[in-house]
Amino acid sequence: MRMVYCRILQREAEGLDRPPYPGELGTRVFEEISREAWTRWLDQLSVLMNEHGLSSADPQALNDIENLMRAHFFGGQPVPLRPKGKK
Repeated sequence: MRMVYCRILQREAEGLDRPPYPGELGTRVFEEISREAWTRWLDQLSVLMNEHGLSSADPQALNDIENLMRAHFFGGQPVPLRPKGKK
């Protein structure tokens, strides 16, 4: 079992088996975020996607999701999301 010091939980916890996302962001999540914190994020992301009508098939929505993930785990301002049904 791989352990990491989780930025979210502020303690040692079980890490992920592999980067959960491509690129630098996925590598950083792999190195600094626990399995428990990642699972919580996925639950929150599901709610956000439903509330705002985000689709993983939409390139702009993917960009929004990446920015939300970066802000959630590492701080900073998340992008404002458009209300569901608005383009």
